[in-house]
Amino acid sequence: QVQLVESGGGLVQPGGSLRLSCAASGTIFSINLMGWYRQAPGKQRELVAVIASGGSTNYADSGKGRFTISRGNAKNTVHLQMNSLKPEDTAAYYCLADARTYSSTANYRYWGQGTQVTVSS
Repeated sequence: QVQLVESGGGLVQPGGSLRLSCAASGTIFSINLMGWYRQAPGKQRELVAVIASGGSTNYADSGKGRFTISRGNAKNTVHLQMNSLKPEDTAAYYCLADARTYSSTANYRYWGQGTQVTVSS
């Protein structure tokens, strides 16, 4: 199994910054992809940014130029630096990992519990 633990959410004023972090643990054989989705009340979960094991990244248009995803120095960690935050960025942010465990030959998508980001004055 794979466990994902997120941190770094909170309340920030418009124009401010937050840095989200996610650490994956468990009987991990490999991780192909890590990243973040978000879900606002009454809306579907949507992509924020992902980073592949090779380093390639993909961002939603809403975050391009403002958000930066990166892999941490610690193994199986990922960070999301969010700058110039807007009220519409308010949502629960969920970490994901496409991972294979030692007990499986297939990749599965695992999710964290979510961390709340609220952008408000």
